[in-house]
Formats: sequence, structure tokens, C-alpha cells
Amino acid sequence: MDVLLILAIVTVAIIVFFDYTNGFHDASNIVATVIASRAMTPIQAVIVVAVFEFLGPLLGGTAVADTIGTFVNISDLAELPSMVVILCGICGAIAWNLVTWWFGIPSSSSHALVGGLAGAVIVAAGADHVVWGLQELGQGRLTGVTKVLLALIISPIIGFWVGFVIHRWMGLLLRGARPSVNRYLRGTQFFTAAGLAFAHGANDAQKSMGVITMVLLLGGFIPRFDVPFWVVLTCATAITLGIMSGGWRIVRTVGFGIYKVRPLHAVDAQLTSGAVIFGAAVVGAPVSTTHVVSSSIMGIGASERPKAVRWAKARDIVTTWVITIPGAATASIATYYLVHFTTGVA
Repeated sequence: MDVLLILAIVTVAIIVFFDYTNGFHDASNIVATVIASRAMTPIQAVIVVAVFEFLGPLLGGTAVADTIGTFVNISDLAELPSMVVILCGICGAIAWNLVTWWFGIPSSSSHALVGGLAGAVIVAAGADHVVWGLQELGQGRLTGVTKVLLALIISPIIGFWVGFVIHRWMGLLLRGARPSVNRYLRGTQFFTAAGLAFAHGANDAQKSMGVITMVLLLGGFIPRFDVPFWVVLTCATAITLGIMSGGWRIVRTVGFGIYKVRPLHAVDAQLTSGAVIFGAAVVGAPVSTTHVVSSSIMGIGASERPKAVRWAKARDIVTTWVITIPGAATASIATYYLVHFTTGVA
């Protein structure tokens, strides 16, 4: 077995591990509102979410994978160095994910992946090997880093305002309803949480699918960028196992730390988040579930009682959003230099 094949196997395995960390780090936000509103127990919520999370990547297409797999271009590097660059980028993203998970900070796996890959590529091959997409933007087309960053920036804004409007509308619709309506709203959350889980799987697992396909293409194992089914199945399994492992530190922060969540809030947050995330998956825009869920809860709280929203916690989350890309990039750059000076491969 040659060195390239061994390195490719190791790189794919680490990307699958990243997908797993995405499950317990990022996707735990899906069950946060369900548990906070007491619609389901943690075990019930995780089982329901896991089933539909697994179906999302299988049925959600590969548009996001295409976007993530083509925002850097290192095809002119030799096979072995290019593989090392991707490996360092993923390791940087994983390192950032684990640190933020440990401290219970709802960071973004999507931002970490973008920052990790971009940092490793820039230090190893130069900034011109990142597809920035600025020229295409002038032509009215979204591609490369521009498309990725716009999706990550705009999606929480959309989540906030859609959550704000939906909650106002639902408040008018249920005005004068008896308290017993909460029982029906809790039952509704089976469907809204399942829909959100499906949307998350259709968007987030594709990010790892895109990077694995990039590795296979750079190593000469496939002739063109076309996601193999075994990659889809592997990533779906990894992210689902991650969800089943849990990420309860972040559940506490998002489910209880931003606004006091009740059944109506949970239904509205799940409807909002599911619609935004799945819509992004359809157009190939990678978004952060953490961002969308958190911002939708803020929007819902602001539409009802702005003073009741714990804006201090929201500010902490926003600060973390801002530092994730440079943080993950720094981690991947450090990993690259460590590999470079110890092995001389990169």
C-alpha cells in the first residue's frame, strides 16, 4: 500500500470524525428547543432527530457538497502535498470544534471548516489558490468563498426576522386560545423537529461529503467531482452517531440561555430554522445550524418581549461567531507548520 493511499485513508477518516463532531457539537441545537419546552425527553428527542438526520443526506442532494468542494483549488499541487494541506485544514477545524464544545460555546462547525481549509491552503499554496468569487460577484454570480460567507452571514439575519414574523403571526392566530393548546403544540414538535433534523442533515453532512470528494479527486481516485454514494452513506452515519452521543453543554446554552422557551416558541423556532436551512441546501448554500437556531430564538423572543431576551448571552454567541473563522484558520496554520517542520512533506 503506497503512501498516498494511506494518507488518503487517514484524511478521509479524519473528515468523517469531523462530521461526527459536527453531530454532537452543531446538531445538538436541533434538540435544544424540544427539550427546553418539555415536548420530549432528551432520549426521545435524540432518537427522533437521529432518524431524520440520517435521511437528510441521503435525500437532500449534493448542491452544498459542490460548493464546499470547490471553494479552494489546489489541483496544481502534487498529490501528496495537496492531501496534507486538506488534512491540516480539517485538523484545525476539529481542534476549534473540540475547544468550543468543551467550554459549551455554540460555535459554528461550518465557519470552522471554512476557516480551517482556507488557512491551510493560503499558508501552503498562497491566497490565489482560494476561489474568492469576487470577479464572479461582479458578473452577478455567487461562487467560492463569497457564496460561502454570504450564506453564513445572511442566514442568521433571515432566521431572526423570519422567526420574528412567524411568532407574531402565530400569536395572532392563537390569540385567546386556552392553555391546553400547549399539549397540541408539544405534539406538533415531533414533525417540526423531524423537519429541522432532515434539513440539517441535508445541509451539514454535505460539507464533509464535499471535502472527502475533493480528497478523492486530488488523489486521482475519481475522474471528476462527483460525490460517490458510499461517501453520502458514510457521512450520514457519522453525523447521526454524533447526534446520538449528545452535546448537552450547548443544549443548555441555546435552549435555556437566550430566552425562556415555551412550546409555541419551540414550534416557531423549528419551523423557521428548518425552512431557512433546507432552502439553503436546495441552492447549495452552506449555513450554520447554530446561527440559524440561535437567531430564530432571538427573533421570536424579540417579537414577544424584547426585554426578556438575554441579550448578554446573545452577544457572547455573536462574539464567538466572529472569531471562529480566524480561530480555526490559526489552528490549521499551526498544524501545517508542525507537519512541515517535522516531516518536510508539505
